[in-house]
Amino acid sequence: MHFILDTNMSVAVTEAKAPEQVHEPTGERDEAVTAVPAESSSKKKKKKKNKGNAANANGEVNPRADKDEPPAEGEKDEDDKGEEGEAEGGEDGKKKRRKRGKNKGKAATSGQTDPPSIPIVDLFPDGKYPIGQEMEYPLVEDSRVAFNRLTLEEKREASTREEVHEQIYQEARIAAEAHRQTRQHIQRWIKPGMTMIQICEELENTARKLIVENGLKSGLAFPTGCSLNHCAAHYTPNAGDTTVLQYDDVCKIDFGTHINGRIIDCAFTHTFNPKYDKLIEAVRDATNTGIKEAGIDVQLCHIGAAIQEVMESYEVELDGKTYQVKSIRNLNGHSIAPYRIHAGKTVPIVKGGEAVRMEENEFYAIETFGSTGRGAVHDDMDTSHYMMRFDQGFIPLRLASSKSLLQVIKKNFSTLAFCKRWLDRLGQSKYQMALKDLCDKEIVDPYPPLCDVKGSYTAQFEHTIVLRPTCKEVISRGTDY
Repeated sequence: MHFILDTNMSVAVTEAKAPEQVHEPTGERDEAVTAVPAESSSKKKKKKKNKGNAANANGEVNPRADKDEPPAEGEKDEDDKGEEGEAEGGEDGKKKRRKRGKNKGKAATSGQTDPPSIPIVDLFPDGKYPIGQEMEYPLVEDSRVAFNRLTLEEKREASTREEVHEQIYQEARIAAEAHRQTRQHIQRWIKPGMTMIQICEELENTARKLIVENGLKSGLAFPTGCSLNHCAAHYTPNAGDTTVLQYDDVCKIDFGTHINGRIIDCAFTHTFNPKYDKLIEAVRDATNTGIKEAGIDVQLCHIGAAIQEVMESYEVELDGKTYQVKSIRNLNGHSIAPYRIHAGKTVPIVKGGEAVRMEENEFYAIETFGSTGRGAVHDDMDTSHYMMRFDQGFIPLRLASSKSLLQVIKKNFSTLAFCKRWLDRLGQSKYQMALKDLCDKEIVDPYPPLCDVKGSYTAQFEHTIVLRPTCKEVISRGTDY
Protein backbone atom coordinates (compact mmCIF):
# COMPACT_ATOMS: atom_id res chain seq x y z
CA MET A 1 0.00 0.00 0.00
CA HIS A 2 1.34 3.43 -0.91
CA PHE A 3 0.82 6.67 0.97
CA ILE A 4 3.77 9.03 0.39
CA LEU A 5 4.33 10.77 -2.92
CA ASP A 6 7.65 12.25 -3.98
CA THR A 7 7.01 14.63 -6.89
CA ASN A 8 10.59 15.94 -6.99
CA MET A 9 12.11 12.76 -8.33
CA SER A 10 13.66 12.98 -11.79
CA VAL A 11 13.07 10.34 -14.42
CA ALA A 12 15.93 8.61 -16.22
CA VAL A 13 16.14 5.45 -18.26
CA THR A 14 18.93 2.99 -17.51
CA GLU A 15 19.25 -0.77 -17.82
CA ALA A 16 19.12 -3.63 -15.27
CA LYS A 17 18.47 -7.31 -15.16
CA ALA A 18 15.95 -9.51 -13.42
CA PRO A 19 16.99 -11.20 -10.16
CA GLU A 20 19.76 -13.72 -10.73
CA GLN A 21 21.41 -14.74 -7.46
CA VAL A 22 18.46 -15.82 -5.40
CA HIS A 23 18.94 -18.19 -2.51
CA GLU A 24 15.61 -19.89 -2.06
CA PRO A 25 14.87 -22.03 0.95
CA THR A 26 15.43 -25.70 0.42
CA GLY A 27 13.99 -28.80 2.01
CA GLU A 28 11.41 -28.07 4.66
CA ARG A 29 11.66 -24.32 4.15
CA ASP A 30 10.77 -24.56 0.47
CA GLU A 31 7.65 -26.53 1.31
CA ALA A 32 6.78 -24.18 4.12
CA VAL A 33 5.58 -21.47 1.79
CA THR A 34 2.64 -23.53 0.63
CA ALA A 35 2.39 -26.65 2.75
CA VAL A 36 1.21 -27.15 6.28
CA PRO A 37 3.64 -29.10 8.46
CA ALA A 38 2.58 -32.65 9.22
CA GLU A 39 1.37 -33.70 12.66
CA SER A 40 2.05 -36.97 14.35
CA SER A 41 -0.68 -39.03 16.00
CA SER A 42 0.31 -37.83 19.47
CA LYS A 43 0.20 -34.21 18.35
CA LYS A 44 -3.22 -34.73 16.82
CA LYS A 45 -4.60 -36.15 20.02
CA LYS A 46 -3.15 -33.24 22.02
CA LYS A 47 -4.14 -30.65 19.47
CA LYS A 48 -6.26 -28.48 21.75
CA LYS A 49 -3.53 -28.13 24.37
CA ASN A 50 -0.85 -27.41 21.80
CA LYS A 51 -2.88 -24.67 20.19
CA GLY A 52 -3.07 -22.68 23.35
CA ASN A 53 0.60 -23.17 24.11
CA ALA A 54 1.72 -22.24 20.60
CA ALA A 55 -0.36 -19.08 20.61
CA ASN A 56 1.04 -17.98 23.95
CA ALA A 57 4.59 -18.70 22.83
CA ASN A 58 4.16 -16.49 19.80
CA GLY A 59 2.51 -13.59 21.57
CA GLU A 60 -0.92 -13.72 19.92
CA VAL A 61 -4.33 -14.97 20.77
CA ASN A 62 -5.68 -18.30 19.58
CA PRO A 63 -9.46 -18.12 20.05
CA ARG A 64 -9.86 -21.86 19.47
CA ALA A 65 -7.43 -22.91 22.19
CA ASP A 66 -10.11 -23.70 24.74
CA LYS A 67 -12.66 -25.13 22.34
CA ASP A 68 -13.23 -28.81 21.71
CA GLU A 69 -13.79 -28.89 17.97
CA PRO A 70 -14.00 -31.79 15.52
CA PRO A 71 -11.51 -32.01 12.66
CA ALA A 72 -12.17 -29.68 9.75
CA GLU A 73 -14.25 -30.91 6.87
CA GLY A 74 -12.24 -33.26 4.71
CA GLU A 75 -9.87 -34.23 7.56
CA LYS A 76 -9.75 -37.47 9.50
CA ASP A 77 -8.29 -38.22 12.87
CA GLU A 78 -5.09 -40.25 12.88
CA ASP A 79 -7.01 -42.99 14.70
CA ASP A 80 -9.40 -43.20 11.75
CA LYS A 81 -6.48 -43.33 9.35
CA GLY A 82 -4.90 -46.05 11.44
CA GLU A 83 -8.04 -48.16 11.28
CA GLU A 84 -8.13 -47.80 7.52
CA GLY A 85 -4.51 -48.91 7.36
CA GLU A 86 -5.24 -52.02 9.44
CA ALA A 87 -8.16 -52.86 7.19
CA GLU A 88 -5.83 -52.84 4.22
CA GLY A 89 -3.92 -55.67 5.89
CA GLY A 90 -0.51 -57.35 5.55
CA GLU A 91 2.48 -55.96 3.73
CA ASP A 92 0.34 -53.92 1.38
CA GLY A 93 -1.21 -52.15 4.31
CA LYS A 94 2.21 -51.38 5.79
CA LYS A 95 3.48 -50.05 2.49
CA LYS A 96 0.50 -47.79 2.12
CA ARG A 97 0.93 -46.49 5.64
CA ARG A 98 4.57 -45.71 4.92
CA LYS A 99 3.55 -43.90 1.74
CA ARG A 100 1.15 -41.71 3.67
CA GLY A 101 3.94 -40.87 6.08
CA LYS A 102 6.15 -39.68 3.23
CA ASN A 103 3.41 -37.38 1.96
CA LYS A 104 2.42 -35.89 5.29
CA GLY A 105 3.29 -32.37 4.14
CA LYS A 106 1.05 -32.64 1.10
CA ALA A 107 -1.77 -34.26 3.02
CA ALA A 108 -1.65 -31.52 5.64
CA THR A 109 -2.32 -28.90 2.98
CA SER A 110 -5.82 -30.31 2.56
CA GLY A 111 -6.43 -29.39 6.20
CA GLN A 112 -7.52 -25.97 4.98
CA THR A 113 -11.07 -25.66 3.70
CA ASP A 114 -12.08 -24.26 0.33
CA PRO A 115 -12.80 -21.39 0.62
CA PRO A 116 -10.23 -21.04 3.42
CA SER A 117 -11.74 -20.57 6.87
CA ILE A 118 -9.43 -22.29 9.39
CA PRO A 119 -7.22 -19.78 11.27
CA ILE A 120 -3.51 -19.93 10.52
CA VAL A 121 -2.67 -20.54 14.20
CA ASP A 122 -4.86 -23.67 14.08
CA LEU A 123 -3.11 -24.98 10.97
CA PHE A 124 0.27 -24.65 12.68
CA PRO A 125 -0.32 -25.80 16.28
CA ASP A 126 3.42 -26.25 16.89
CA GLY A 127 3.93 -22.51 16.40
CA LYS A 128 6.34 -22.98 13.48
CA TYR A 129 5.02 -20.83 10.67
CA PRO A 130 6.15 -20.84 7.02
CA ILE A 131 9.39 -18.99 6.38
CA GLY A 132 9.37 -16.76 3.31
CA GLN A 133 11.91 -16.78 0.51
CA GLU A 134 15.40 -16.31 1.94
CA MET A 135 17.82 -14.42 -0.32
CA GLU A 136 21.46 -13.51 -0.08
CA TYR A 137 22.36 -9.86 0.13
CA PRO A 138 23.71 -8.11 -2.98
CA LEU A 139 27.34 -8.49 -3.98
CA VAL A 140 29.73 -5.96 -2.48
CA GLU A 141 32.74 -4.37 -4.17
CA ASP A 142 35.03 -7.33 -3.52
CA SER A 143 32.46 -9.74 -5.07
CA ARG A 144 31.55 -11.39 -1.78
CA VAL A 145 27.95 -11.57 -0.59
CA ALA A 146 27.24 -9.46 2.47
CA PHE A 147 27.05 -12.38 4.89
CA ASN A 148 30.43 -13.72 3.72
CA ARG A 149 32.13 -10.47 4.66
CA LEU A 150 31.68 -11.49 8.29
CA THR A 151 34.16 -13.46 10.34
CA LEU A 152 33.02 -16.67 12.02
CA GLU A 153 32.53 -14.81 15.31
CA GLU A 154 30.54 -12.06 13.60
CA LYS A 155 28.34 -14.69 11.97
CA ARG A 156 27.61 -16.19 15.38
CA GLU A 157 26.68 -12.74 16.65
CA ALA A 158 24.39 -12.19 13.65
CA SER A 159 22.62 -15.50 14.31
CA THR A 160 22.19 -14.50 17.96
CA ARG A 161 20.63 -11.19 16.93
CA GLU A 162 18.17 -13.10 14.77
CA GLU A 163 17.13 -15.24 17.72
CA VAL A 164 16.36 -12.09 19.71
CA HIS A 165 13.97 -10.96 16.98
CA GLU A 166 12.45 -14.37 16.29
CA GLN A 167 9.07 -13.52 17.83
CA ILE A 168 8.81 -10.46 15.58
CA TYR A 169 9.57 -12.62 12.53
CA GLN A 170 7.00 -15.20 13.63
CA GLU A 171 4.26 -12.60 14.01
CA ALA A 172 4.99 -11.31 10.53
CA ARG A 173 4.96 -14.87 9.14
CA ILE A 174 1.50 -15.55 10.56
CA ALA A 175 0.22 -12.41 8.85
CA ALA A 176 2.02 -13.40 5.63
CA GLU A 177 0.47 -16.88 5.55
CA ALA A 178 -2.98 -15.38 6.08
CA HIS A 179 -2.27 -13.00 3.19
CA ARG A 180 -1.05 -15.82 0.92
CA GLN A 181 -4.04 -18.08 1.49
CA THR A 182 -6.50 -15.20 1.17
CA ARG A 183 -5.11 -13.82 -2.08
CA GLN A 184 -4.77 -17.25 -3.69
CA HIS A 185 -8.42 -17.92 -2.88
CA ILE A 186 -9.38 -14.58 -4.48
CA GLN A 187 -7.28 -15.33 -7.57
CA ARG A 188 -9.26 -18.55 -8.09
CA TRP A 189 -12.62 -17.04 -7.16
CA ILE A 190 -12.72 -13.64 -8.86
CA LYS A 191 -14.70 -13.39 -12.12
CA PRO A 192 -15.85 -10.66 -14.51
CA GLY A 193 -19.34 -9.44 -13.64
CA MET A 194 -18.72 -9.25 -9.88
CA THR A 195 -19.13 -5.91 -8.16
CA MET A 196 -16.10 -4.38 -6.52
CA ILE A 197 -17.91 -4.35 -3.17
CA GLN A 198 -18.59 -8.08 -3.52
CA ILE A 199 -14.90 -8.74 -4.24
CA CYS A 200 -13.66 -6.62 -1.32
CA GLU A 201 -16.09 -8.17 1.15
CA GLU A 202 -15.14 -11.71 0.14
CA LEU A 203 -11.45 -10.93 0.50
CA GLU A 204 -11.80 -9.10 3.81
CA ASN A 205 -14.11 -11.68 5.37
CA THR A 206 -11.69 -14.46 4.41
CA ALA A 207 -8.66 -12.61 5.76
CA ARG A 208 -10.44 -11.83 9.03
CA LYS A 209 -11.10 -15.53 9.61
CA LEU A 210 -7.54 -16.61 8.82
CA ILE A 211 -5.83 -13.89 10.86
CA VAL A 212 -8.39 -14.24 13.72
CA GLU A 213 -9.35 -10.57 13.87
CA ASN A 214 -9.06 -9.35 17.45
CA GLY A 215 -9.18 -5.58 17.87
CA LEU A 216 -5.75 -4.04 17.46
CA LYS A 217 -3.94 -7.31 18.22
CA SER A 218 -4.63 -8.90 14.84
CA GLY A 219 -6.62 -8.12 11.73
CA LEU A 220 -6.56 -6.16 8.49
CA ALA A 221 -3.85 -3.52 8.24
CA PHE A 222 -5.59 -1.30 5.69
CA PRO A 223 -8.59 -1.37 3.32
CA THR A 224 -8.58 -3.55 0.23
CA GLY A 225 -7.39 -1.56 -2.74
CA CYS A 226 -8.96 -2.73 -6.01
CA SER A 227 -7.96 0.11 -8.31
CA LEU A 228 -8.94 -0.31 -11.97
CA ASN A 229 -7.16 0.56 -15.20
CA HIS A 230 -5.80 4.16 -15.09
CA CYS A 231 -6.38 4.31 -11.33
CA ALA A 232 -3.16 3.03 -9.73
CA ALA A 233 -3.88 3.06 -5.98
CA HIS A 234 -6.16 3.92 -3.05
CA TYR A 235 -9.50 2.98 -4.58
CA THR A 236 -11.87 0.86 -2.55
CA PRO A 237 -15.64 1.12 -3.08
CA ASN A 238 -17.76 3.17 -0.72
CA ALA A 239 -21.30 2.08 0.13
CA GLY A 240 -23.56 2.28 -2.90
CA ASP A 241 -20.72 1.94 -5.43
CA THR A 242 -22.08 -0.20 -8.27
CA THR A 243 -18.82 -0.60 -10.21
CA VAL A 244 -18.60 -4.02 -11.87
CA LEU A 245 -15.36 -5.79 -12.81
CA GLN A 246 -15.10 -6.25 -16.60
CA TYR A 247 -13.15 -8.73 -18.72
CA ASP A 248 -10.89 -5.97 -20.10
CA ASP A 249 -10.12 -4.39 -16.71
CA VAL A 250 -6.67 -4.30 -15.08
CA CYS A 251 -7.32 -4.67 -11.35
CA LYS A 252 -4.69 -4.03 -8.65
CA ILE A 253 -5.49 -6.01 -5.48
CA ASP A 254 -3.61 -4.42 -2.57
CA PHE A 255 -4.41 -5.41 1.02
CA GLY A 256 -2.61 -5.89 4.32
CA THR A 257 -2.74 -8.12 7.38
CA HIS A 258 -1.06 -7.72 10.74
CA ILE A 259 -0.29 -9.40 14.05
CA ASN A 260 0.48 -6.99 16.91
CA GLY A 261 1.05 -4.24 14.37
CA ARG A 262 3.55 -6.26 12.28
CA ILE A 263 2.17 -5.39 8.86
CA ILE A 264 2.34 -7.45 5.69
CA ASP A 265 1.82 -5.09 2.74
CA CYS A 266 1.53 -7.09 -0.46
CA ALA A 267 -0.21 -6.55 -3.81
CA PHE A 268 -0.71 -8.09 -7.23
CA THR A 269 -2.40 -7.23 -10.52
CA HIS A 270 -5.21 -9.40 -11.85
CA THR A 271 -6.33 -9.48 -15.48
CA PHE A 272 -8.48 -11.77 -17.62
CA ASN A 273 -7.42 -10.56 -21.08
CA PRO A 274 -3.96 -11.88 -22.08
CA LYS A 275 -3.17 -8.71 -24.03
CA TYR A 276 -1.94 -7.15 -20.79
CA ASP A 277 0.59 -9.92 -20.12
CA LYS A 278 3.64 -7.81 -21.05
CA LEU A 279 2.52 -5.02 -18.74
CA ILE A 280 2.13 -7.53 -15.91
CA GLU A 281 5.52 -9.07 -16.69
CA ALA A 282 7.24 -5.69 -16.68
CA VAL A 283 5.95 -4.69 -13.26
CA ARG A 284 6.55 -8.11 -11.69
CA ASP A 285 10.11 -8.09 -13.05
CA ALA A 286 10.68 -4.57 -11.74
CA THR A 287 9.45 -5.52 -8.26
CA ASN A 288 11.69 -8.58 -8.18
CA THR A 289 14.59 -6.38 -9.25
CA GLY A 290 13.91 -4.04 -6.34
CA ILE A 291 13.86 -7.01 -3.97
CA LYS A 292 17.12 -8.33 -5.42
CA GLU A 293 18.88 -4.97 -5.02
CA ALA A 294 17.64 -4.35 -1.46
CA GLY A 295 19.96 -5.06 1.45
CA ILE A 296 21.68 -3.78 4.57
CA ASP A 297 23.63 -0.56 3.81
CA VAL A 298 22.18 -0.32 0.29
CA GLN A 299 21.28 3.22 -0.78
CA LEU A 300 17.60 3.66 -1.62
CA CYS A 301 18.40 5.70 -4.74
CA HIS A 302 20.32 2.72 -6.14
CA ILE A 303 17.20 0.56 -5.89
CA GLY A 304 15.07 3.16 -7.68
CA ALA A 305 17.48 3.39 -10.60
CA ALA A 306 17.60 -0.39 -11.00
CA ILE A 307 13.79 -0.65 -10.91
CA GLN A 308 13.28 2.01 -13.57
CA GLU A 309 15.91 0.46 -15.79
CA VAL A 310 14.07 -2.86 -15.87
CA MET A 311 10.54 -1.42 -15.98
CA GLU A 312 11.17 0.86 -18.94
CA SER A 313 12.94 -1.81 -20.97
CA TYR A 314 9.49 -3.30 -21.65
CA GLU A 315 6.92 -2.43 -24.29
CA VAL A 316 3.32 -3.56 -24.55
CA GLU A 317 1.12 -3.64 -27.64
CA LEU A 318 -2.54 -2.82 -27.00
CA ASP A 319 -5.07 -2.78 -29.82
CA GLY A 320 -2.40 -2.24 -32.48
CA LYS A 321 -0.52 0.53 -30.66
CA THR A 322 2.80 0.06 -28.86
CA TYR A 323 3.45 1.72 -25.48
CA GLN A 324 6.61 1.89 -23.42
CA VAL A 325 5.92 0.79 -19.85
CA LYS A 326 6.81 3.72 -17.58
CA SER A 327 7.58 3.71 -13.87
CA ILE A 328 5.07 5.94 -12.09
CA ARG A 329 7.58 8.41 -10.73
CA ASN A 330 5.55 9.78 -7.82
CA LEU A 331 4.65 6.41 -6.32
CA ASN A 332 7.11 4.37 -4.32
CA GLY A 333 7.84 1.68 -1.74
CA HIS A 334 8.44 2.44 1.92
CA SER A 335 9.73 1.24 5.26
CA ILE A 336 7.23 -0.31 7.70
CA ALA A 337 7.12 -0.12 11.50
CA PRO A 338 4.60 -1.48 14.05
CA TYR A 339 1.19 0.09 13.39
CA ARG A 340 2.85 2.44 10.91
CA ILE A 341 2.45 1.61 7.24
CA HIS A 342 4.94 4.29 6.19
CA ALA A 343 7.77 4.52 8.72
CA GLY A 344 9.69 7.38 7.13
CA LYS A 345 11.98 5.91 4.47
CA THR A 346 10.94 5.96 0.82
CA VAL A 347 12.01 3.40 -1.79
CA PRO A 348 11.78 5.18 -5.17
CA ILE A 349 10.97 3.41 -8.41
CA VAL A 350 12.83 5.90 -10.61
CA LYS A 351 16.35 7.29 -10.64
CA GLY A 352 17.16 10.22 -8.38
CA GLY A 353 15.94 9.28 -4.92
CA GLU A 354 17.63 9.89 -1.58
CA ALA A 355 20.98 8.33 -0.71
CA VAL A 356 19.59 7.05 2.60
CA ARG A 357 20.73 3.53 3.47
CA MET A 358 18.71 0.49 4.53
CA GLU A 359 19.49 -0.90 7.98
CA GLU A 360 19.48 -4.27 9.71
CA ASN A 361 16.11 -5.67 10.84
CA GLU A 362 14.11 -3.03 8.97
CA PHE A 363 10.89 -4.05 7.24
CA TYR A 364 10.19 -2.69 3.76
CA ALA A 365 7.35 -2.79 1.26
CA ILE A 366 9.04 -3.10 -2.13
CA GLU A 367 6.38 -2.09 -4.62
CA THR A 368 6.47 -0.88 -8.20
CA PHE A 369 3.87 0.63 -10.50
CA GLY A 370 4.02 0.61 -14.29
CA SER A 371 1.85 2.63 -16.66
CA THR A 372 1.10 3.02 -20.34
CA GLY A 373 0.22 6.66 -19.66
CA ARG A 374 2.27 9.65 -18.48
CA GLY A 375 3.94 7.80 -15.63
CA ALA A 376 2.63 10.17 -12.97
CA VAL A 377 -0.53 10.12 -10.83
CA HIS A 378 -2.83 12.75 -9.36
CA ASP A 379 -5.73 12.77 -6.88
CA ASP A 380 -9.05 11.86 -8.47
CA MET A 381 -12.49 10.40 -7.65
CA ASP A 382 -14.19 10.07 -4.27
CA THR A 383 -12.00 9.47 -1.22
CA SER A 384 -12.44 6.19 0.63
CA HIS A 385 -9.10 5.70 2.50
CA TYR A 386 -8.31 7.55 5.74
CA MET A 387 -5.67 7.22 8.44
CA MET A 388 -5.05 8.88 11.80
CA ARG A 389 -1.70 10.61 12.01
CA PHE A 390 0.95 8.59 13.81
CA ASP A 391 2.61 11.46 15.69
CA GLN A 392 -0.43 13.66 16.21
CA GLY A 393 -0.52 15.52 19.54
CA PHE A 394 -3.63 16.65 21.40
CA ILE A 395 -5.96 18.90 19.43
CA PRO A 396 -9.16 20.17 21.10
CA LEU A 397 -12.40 19.31 19.34
CA ARG A 398 -15.63 21.27 19.72
CA LEU A 399 -18.06 18.97 17.92
CA ALA A 400 -19.38 16.11 20.05
CA SER A 401 -19.73 13.97 16.90
CA SER A 402 -16.04 14.52 16.08
CA LYS A 403 -14.99 13.48 19.58
CA SER A 404 -17.14 10.36 19.37
CA LEU A 405 -15.84 9.37 15.93
CA LEU A 406 -12.24 9.91 17.00
CA GLN A 407 -12.72 7.50 19.90
CA VAL A 408 -14.13 4.90 17.49
CA ILE A 409 -11.11 5.35 15.21
CA LYS A 410 -8.62 5.09 18.08
CA LYS A 411 -10.29 1.98 19.50
CA ASN A 412 -10.69 0.06 16.23
CA PHE A 413 -7.92 1.30 13.92
CA SER A 414 -5.47 3.43 15.91
CA THR A 415 -2.88 4.57 13.33
CA LEU A 416 -3.79 1.85 10.80
CA ALA A 417 -5.69 2.96 7.70
CA PHE A 418 -9.45 2.48 7.40
CA CYS A 419 -12.26 3.22 4.96
CA LYS A 420 -15.87 4.37 5.09
CA ARG A 421 -17.15 0.81 4.59
CA TRP A 422 -15.39 -0.20 7.80
CA LEU A 423 -17.07 2.63 9.70
CA ASP A 424 -20.40 1.45 8.29
CA ARG A 425 -19.58 -2.07 9.47
CA LEU A 426 -19.07 -0.76 13.02
CA GLY A 427 -22.56 0.72 12.97
CA GLN A 428 -21.46 4.32 12.48
CA SER A 429 -23.83 6.59 10.57
CA LYS A 430 -24.04 10.29 9.73
CA TYR A 431 -20.31 10.62 10.31
CA GLN A 432 -19.42 12.61 7.17
CA MET A 433 -19.30 16.00 8.93
CA ALA A 434 -17.31 14.60 11.85
CA LEU A 435 -14.85 12.89 9.51
CA LYS A 436 -14.38 16.10 7.54
CA ASP A 437 -13.78 17.99 10.79
CA LEU A 438 -11.07 15.51 11.82
CA CYS A 439 -9.44 15.89 8.39
CA ASP A 440 -9.65 19.69 8.50
CA LYS A 441 -7.91 19.68 11.89
CA GLU A 442 -5.24 17.33 10.45
CA ILE A 443 -5.92 14.62 13.02
CA VAL A 444 -6.93 12.25 10.22
CA ASP A 445 -5.52 12.36 6.70
CA PRO A 446 -7.61 11.52 3.61
CA TYR A 447 -6.00 9.46 0.84
CA PRO A 448 -7.97 9.85 -2.40
CA PRO A 449 -7.52 7.49 -5.37
CA LEU A 450 -4.35 8.13 -7.40
CA CYS A 451 -4.82 8.09 -11.17
CA ASP A 452 -2.82 8.45 -14.37
CA VAL A 453 -4.49 9.84 -17.52
CA LYS A 454 -7.79 8.27 -18.52
CA GLY A 455 -7.43 5.55 -21.13
CA SER A 456 -4.09 4.37 -19.76
CA TYR A 457 -3.47 1.14 -17.87
CA THR A 458 -1.49 0.73 -14.67
CA ALA A 459 -0.19 -2.36 -12.89
CA GLN A 460 1.34 -3.04 -9.46
CA PHE A 461 3.25 -5.78 -7.64
CA GLU A 462 4.47 -5.58 -4.06
CA HIS A 463 6.14 -7.69 -1.38
CA THR A 464 7.15 -7.18 2.24
CA ILE A 465 10.75 -7.99 3.11
CA VAL A 466 12.75 -7.95 6.35
CA LEU A 467 16.52 -7.38 6.43
CA ARG A 468 17.58 -10.08 8.86
CA PRO A 469 21.22 -10.09 10.05
CA THR A 470 22.07 -13.21 8.03
CA CYS A 471 19.84 -12.78 4.95
CA LYS A 472 16.83 -10.91 3.62
CA GLU A 473 13.51 -12.69 3.83
CA VAL A 474 10.72 -12.01 1.36
CA ILE A 475 8.08 -12.81 3.95
CA SER A 476 5.06 -12.48 1.66
CA ARG A 477 6.47 -14.58 -1.21
CA GLY A 478 4.19 -17.36 -2.45
CA THR A 479 3.84 -19.78 -5.33
CA ASP A 480 1.66 -17.22 -7.15
CA TYR A 481 4.21 -14.41 -7.30
